Amino acid sequence: QIQLVESRGGLVQAGGSLRLSCAASGRTSSAYAMGWFRQAPGKEREFVANINWSGCSTDYADSVKGRFTISRNNARNTVYLQMNSLNPEDTAVYYCAAGGFDTRPGGYHCWGQGTQVTVSS
Repeated sequence: QIQLVESRGGLVQAGGSLRLSCAASGRTSSAYAMGWFRQAPGKEREFVANINWSGCSTDYADSVKGRFTISRNNARNTVYLQMNSLNPEDTAVYYCAAGGFDTRPGGYHCWGQGTQVTVSS
């Protein structure tokens, strides 16, 4: 079983940046693809970005493409989400997940507890 713990999110002004991290523990955590999803109040959980086990392949939602960057350090069992040019529409609870290289939440079998990101206008 893999355990995932996201770093603390926070409050940032529009146009600002924030980096989230997700530390994984447990057996063979580096063998899995990792994803970031987010969920705003009253909305469904949506895909943000993912990265395959080696870090060679990534995918992004159109809404964050060019602004967010996902990366991973398998030696540290950590995946990162660098978020730049944030806008209020990015406000949500952000979750990291481990599983397949998939854009659907159902493709992941392990989830972190989530971390709140709030972008003020």
